[in-house]
Amino acid sequence: MASTDPINIVIAGGGTAGWMAAASFARFLETGFTITLVESDAIGTVGVGEATIPQIRLFNDALGLDEDAFLRATQGTFKLAIEFVDWLRPGSRYMHAFGDIGRDVGLLPFQQYWLRAVAEGRAKPELTPYSLNNMAALAKRMQRGRPRTAKVLPDMPYAFHFDASLYARFLRRYAELRGVERVEGTIQSVSRDGATGDITALMLDGGREVAGDFFIDCTGFRGLLIEEALGAGYDDWTRWLPCDRAQAVPSERARDFTPYTRATAHGAGWQWRIPLQHRTGNGIVYSSRHLSDDEAAARLLANLDGEALGDPRTIPFTTGKRRELWKHNVVAMGLAAGFMEPLESTSIHMVQSAISRLLKLLPGRITVQADRDEFNRQSDFEWTRIRDFLILHYKATERDDTEFWRNCRTMDVPDTLANKVALWLGNGHITREHEELFTEVGWLQVFVGQGMMPRGHHPIADSIPDKDLAEYMMMIEQLNAREVAQMPDHADFVTQYCAAGAEVAA
Repeated sequence: MASTDPINIVIAGGGTAGWMAAASFARFLETGFTITLVESDAIGTVGVGEATIPQIRLFNDALGLDEDAFLRATQGTFKLAIEFVDWLRPGSRYMHAFGDIGRDVGLLPFQQYWLRAVAEGRAKPELTPYSLNNMAALAKRMQRGRPRTAKVLPDMPYAFHFDASLYARFLRRYAELRGVERVEGTIQSVSRDGATGDITALMLDGGREVAGDFFIDCTGFRGLLIEEALGAGYDDWTRWLPCDRAQAVPSERARDFTPYTRATAHGAGWQWRIPLQHRTGNGIVYSSRHLSDDEAAARLLANLDGEALGDPRTIPFTTGKRRELWKHNVVAMGLAAGFMEPLESTSIHMVQSAISRLLKLLPGRITVQADRDEFNRQSDFEWTRIRDFLILHYKATERDDTEFWRNCRTMDVPDTLANKVALWLGNGHITREHEELFTEVGWLQVFVGQGMMPRGHHPIADSIPDKDLAEYMMMIEQLNAREVAQMPDHADFVTQYCAAGAEVAA
């Protein structure tokens, strides 16, 4: 007879990852499960993941969250793109904007016609005019919903900037209202089943015990369950992504209230800027072989656009991932699963995708190795393809002003990335394999922004008459400009719909 007892899921650690998992389980595992989250107020969280990508809206919608209420609670703002400054060379800049670039024609994507038009002087040599999001971001404009001026224009997708600690607090309220039990305490050790090796309980300070059937490890870099207890192993990717330190510091809210994240390269890494309603989030990512902690802190503080609201906080890391993200009855999420620098704002998304993947493969009373293997296979694919996209930013550069950048320019890259680059440099082809996170237009913007232009283009693109091609390019540019012109200012839009109250700021 099948057991009628509920399956006990225990989440070790809170923060953004822990409370995202708790909220999701509370929403979708309403019967037959109990959800317990163990965290300690004495243990801080890293909290650097304050910029997101549009998929976060799917997560919030699945939970039934009101978007404006969420933004008010988290001091959130809107995000249309990421601006990359000084990556190709000092003084250069481009955007990786969300959404479409131009419009496809027949069998071919837009870039094939654009490549021909650029070569013939019939189109702008940058992608900016052909991206609605890019144009709106530069104009500091924002709107939601369908385009107002032309039905042929695509929707303008967006994501958010928000305070990660406030987001965790917001999700905690959501989860606890739906039955998640929070246990305050510090995990001292774990108990394991002598026969299966599965974890059976978390041992807390004061001799307390929290038993469970299935565990989620959200204990941060330490990986208390997945690594210290189960020895999952770690794939180190620093040979391709050489930065191993970050420092973060908030500053006063900037007057330049941009609806985009900024990533500015420096001599040994890069610096981020994330505008929130109550402050600006800043951080510097760097290689400790090329820049000391003191030098990094000085560089970070010297490049703020408002007064610092604290001292820089140093975060050492090793880029990479656990070899097994699901081992025995433990799944690692967040920093316990691995770390990729927040260059493309993927940290929170990777928690989101891990939750979705687990919900699809969640075991009941019986767990088979095939479930674990499939979860780990899908995770490996996602992580390595995101890794390749980040590597491209470092590899495709003309910078030779420091040893750091000279090493990046000349390094060997994974075959998966080398093949993608070769395909692009030939005739401008970009393929998206299976469910890669980054789309063809995402790769396109980084390729072009980093100065990698192909030698040729698809021959079908030559079938359009010269005059029609020029008019096509001009039409897209004009439609985007007209749509952006009627959008409200981003700061005014936030004030109108989702301004945080004084009680949130406190």
